[in-house]
This record gives sequence, structure tokens and C-alpha cells, in this order.
Amino acid sequence: MVWQVSFYNNKVRKETLGLPASILANLIRIIDLIEEFGPNLGLPHTAPMGNGLFEIRAKGPEGIGRSFFCIVKEEQVVILHTIQKKTQKTPKGALTVARKRMKDIKS
Repeated sequence: MVWQVSFYNNKVRKETLGLPASILANLIRIIDLIEEFGPNLGLPHTAPMGNGLFEIRAKGPEGIGRSFFCIVKEEQVVILHTIQKKTQKTPKGALTVARKRMKDIKS
């Protein structure tokens, strides 16, 4: 079974590809793992955020990146929002954006 990873829209694709190089490289490696093994990789690669929302946990010397995603149907993952974290805590606004977009595509 091969999983397909796509982006919510072109803006999300650009913000994701705009991450610093080392974080982006780690993120792409994790996306490759999702495509091969599915999204339930667990820590340190992915983590559940509740109610069907998950995060890809990418790190590099430049910091920490997070891409929030959901599963829309069998073997289909959509990246909803990507941020570079400045603190340990995930910003509430980032989760709000991701949850709104998840609701948009699931309704």
C-alpha cells in the first residue's frame, strides 16, 4: 500500500518548502516514510494532536518545524499548515488554522 501526501493548497506548499534547509530535509524524509509506511509512524516522527489532526515533527540545526495533517481517505494524507516553531509550545493560532482547514476538506 502506497500513501499519497498532498498539500491543502499552493500557499501551504510554499510555506512548507520555505522552511530552512535542514528542517525541510528532515520533513521530506518523514514524508517519504509516511508514503511508504503510512502516517502512524509515532514519535519522534509524527504525533496525534486530537480529533483526527496529526503533526509531522521535523528538526534541524535551524530549529523545529511542524506540519499539521489529516487523513482524508484511505492512503491519502493532506498537509494543512506548516510552521517553524519559536518556542516549545505549539502556537494556538497554528492549531486553529489547521483544524479549520481540516473541517473544510472533510465536510
